[in-house]
Amino acid sequence: MKNRVTVTIAGQEYTLVAAEDVRYVQRVASHVDAKVQEVLDGAKVSMVDGAVLAAVNIADEYFKEVETAENLRRQLKEYLEEATKMKLELSEAKREIFKLQNQKAK
Repeated sequence: MKNRVTVTIAGQEYTLVAAEDVRYVQRVASHVDAKVQEVLDGAKVSMVDGAVLAAVNIADEYFKEVETAENLRRQLKEYLEEATKMKLELSEAKREIFKLQNQKAK
C-alpha cells in the first residue's frame, strides 16, 4: 500500500508517495530538513545550493555508515571463524582427554 505524506523541508511542502510507514517518511523528511537547514544556517547559499550540499553531506554519512557496516560484518565473520576453530580444538581436546582416561583405566 502506498502512503501519501505531506512534509515540509526548508519551508517548502512536498507530498511524497512511499510504501513505508508514514512515521518513517516523516522521520526521513525531518532528517533531510535538518541537514538542509544546517547548510543554509552555516553559509549564505541559495536554496538549490543548500539542497545539493545537504545531499552531499547525507551521501557522505551514508557511505561512511556502509563502510562501518562492512567492517563490522568482516569482523563478525572473523569472530565466527575463530569460534568454529576453537570449537574444533575443544572437541579434539575432549577426544584426547577421553582417550587418555581410557588408557589410564586399563
